[in-house]
Amino acid sequence: GNLFATGPGGVYVITPGGKLLGRIHTGKRTANCAWGDDGSVLYMTTDDELCRIKTRTKGANFKDI
Repeated sequence: GNLFATGPGGVYVITPGGKLLGRIHTGKRTANCAWGDDGSVLYMTTDDELCRIKTRTKGANFKDI
């Protein structure tokens, strides 16, 4: 599946082949990201915020309910 990795200004979505699909823009230096809830919610941390976004995908190790 795709890789979600933090970088300058947000979370980058990268294919297994290394192609950049897009970026989830936070507008701040983003340090970490992790999947939560049912696996479709992506949590992100910046210097001073905890952000979350509902996605149409699920993180690794989350099974369909």
